[in-house]
Amino acid sequence: MSPRQRQKWAIFGLTGPAYAWLAVTIFLPLSAMLYCSVLDVSPLVPRPASFTLANYAAFFQKSFYLPLTWWSILLGFWTTLFCFLVGYPAAYALAKRVKGRWREALFLLIVLPFWSNALVRIFSWTMVLRQGGFLDMALHSVFPDAPAFNLLFTYPAVVIGLVHSYLPYMILTCYVSLQAIDDSLMEAARSLGAENTTVFRRVVFPLSLPGVISGAVLIFVPVIGSFMEPRILGGAKGATLGMNIEEQFTVTANWPLGAALSFTMLAIVLVIFAVLYPILKRRGVWA
Repeated sequence: MSPRQRQKWAIFGLTGPAYAWLAVTIFLPLSAMLYCSVLDVSPLVPRPASFTLANYAAFFQKSFYLPLTWWSILLGFWTTLFCFLVGYPAAYALAKRVKGRWREALFLLIVLPFWSNALVRIFSWTMVLRQGGFLDMALHSVFPDAPAFNLLFTYPAVVIGLVHSYLPYMILTCYVSLQAIDDSLMEAARSLGAENTTVFRRVVFPLSLPGVISGAVLIFVPVIGSFMEPRILGGAKGATLGMNIEEQFTVTANWPLGAALSFTMLAIVLVIFAVLYPILKRRGVWA
């Protein structure tokens, strides 16, 4: 066996088990859900099931599914946008301005939310955003005659909770891209007379776009299917397609419809990426 063949077998031996495990844990559940989506009754019902596409047709026949889907997409857009507006400057400061132990301390603060349970983080926001909560008490301590402050069960409350949950993804992906940019490129641009804004616009930001896109994908995809934050922080005003899917599995036990809605949402996400991919590829963001 030649050295090249031994190298290929070594790579296969090291990566094969991981890829095989991912294939089993991803495609096996997806295959089961795809099978469930074309049944006319739930697997929990003790009677024979037949194949049907009525569950997929229900998405277009029932008028409330399209507004829910659009609302979910908008929620993903606004959450991703605010994560970028907050996370990119933080990532830039970490990569180019903060050094030494201060960077390690800030990184600890960034990953700290991952150390707590998601439900605990979400319910903590209810104590901050509700009437009589921390923000309301702080506002009235400064302005005693101010009206009551209550953001709970509103659209901004859902966005705040989601941004808090997914902001670290944007910071970490942007940090990796910004850290990889050689400082000599910025120094060369300045030596040619470029101002700081021009250096950022023509050098730094284009080179960091892969990190921005990666963070946007990591945030947008799970957000449009989220249900905990909209349910707890949004209440009746936070209805999303993800909440409806969760109810089909846990409340009405209509697994076929829930599975069909899940694959419909997956198809919508793939269509969005298929439309954006040629644009980003043409701009050199995705090779």
